[in-house]
Amino acid sequence: MAGADRAAVIGAGPAGLMAAERLAAGGVQVDVFDAMPSVGRKFLLAGKGGLNLTHGEDFEPFLSRYGDRRAALEPLLRGFDPPALRDWAAGLGIRTFVGSSGRVFPSDLKAAPLLRAWLHRLREAGVRFHARHRWQGWTSQGDLCFATPQGERTVAADALVLALGGASWARLGSDGAWVPLLTAKGVAVAPLRPSNCGFDVGALGRPPGWSAYFRERHAGAPIKPVVLRCPLPGGGGFERQGEFVITATGIEGSLVYAASAALRDAIAATGEARLTLDLLPDRSAEFVAAEVARPRGSRSLATHLKSRLGIDGVKAALLHEVLVGEGADPQALKDAARVATTLKALPLRLVAARPIDEAISSAGGLPFEGLDAGLMLTAMPGVFCAGEMLDWEAPTGGYLLNACLASGRAAGEGARAWLANRPGAEQAKAAGPSPG
Repeated sequence: MAGADRAAVIGAGPAGLMAAERLAAGGVQVDVFDAMPSVGRKFLLAGKGGLNLTHGEDFEPFLSRYGDRRAALEPLLRGFDPPALRDWAAGLGIRTFVGSSGRVFPSDLKAAPLLRAWLHRLREAGVRFHARHRWQGWTSQGDLCFATPQGERTVAADALVLALGGASWARLGSDGAWVPLLTAKGVAVAPLRPSNCGFDVGALGRPPGWSAYFRERHAGAPIKPVVLRCPLPGGGGFERQGEFVITATGIEGSLVYAASAALRDAIAATGEARLTLDLLPDRSAEFVAAEVARPRGSRSLATHLKSRLGIDGVKAALLHEVLVGEGADPQALKDAARVATTLKALPLRLVAARPIDEAISSAGGLPFEGLDAGLMLTAMPGVFCAGEMLDWEAPTGGYLLNACLASGRAAGEGARAWLANRPGAEQAKAAGPSPG
């Protein structure tokens, strides 16, 4: 590639690899740097339970999953929508299918074969990979500075794509260490916050948290099916059926993750978030009230609820935890109307999101208002950004990965266009690549 432009991509996750792919396709010499010993660490971990590539729902509801950043992400996602992602995977020899939930997976459910095929294609295109290179910022001359096992290394590049992730899963490389490096350059960064995360429950008539009895017997237990309802900070409400898991300190799981943005923002605004759980979503309130009120003779309430409504195990324990714990009222379970109402709208009070390093993803980062249409920082010409570094969030279900890939594609295309059109581009090509 004598005379080719040279681009550096920092971060070898899905967004960075996609940026590298698009740059290499335009004849740019690409070097990918990552602090980890190997590439795609978080990508491989995400695939352990079955790699969820995207979602098969119609495009309009698909876009709605991105909340208040829908408008900013829409052009990126139209450029690499779910069908395009599936076609791209097919080009790597990876067949996909749509599961019963609408989620899209590789036919073998694994991440490693896709990553291997992708890396092979990138290397064939001339992309070079540099592991154990932790980015330290820029030298006074404007070169990139890396800490490596062999010592400090500086690298010159004509364009830079940053795809360093957010701040979840620090042990896999997404640690938010890039924030001070960019703020020192005058780049605005919205605070990084946990997303798709669990929460700690608040006081239920006792010190914050579950009772020791409930925690010791039910931490780790799934609760399904239930409907979770909570108000949204901007008005309206969230309502969805699914399942979640009891933790030692509160709740987590797919249904909680779907509501996590609303719950987190409510806690930030008021110090708490209130939600209700419908433990019997397939039964009407009238039916539940009638069944609870039926005479039970000598049977215990627990036996009665199990035989009439199928309420037992962790659902029965949660009912007891809330009713008896709330106000320390041991008589609450004797009030049939109150029991029935609670089964259809069991209240929980959440007081804190779990730490960001436990979250599946993060919100916050680089606002789109500081980027151009090609995802270049307006404050730093020639520096492009992609993936979870950007200020957006989405629930699990394929939405996160699709948007990371779409933004990586847009940043790679943006960097290609900028390199081709920047002043002196033709002279730079004639002079050959920069040293570094």
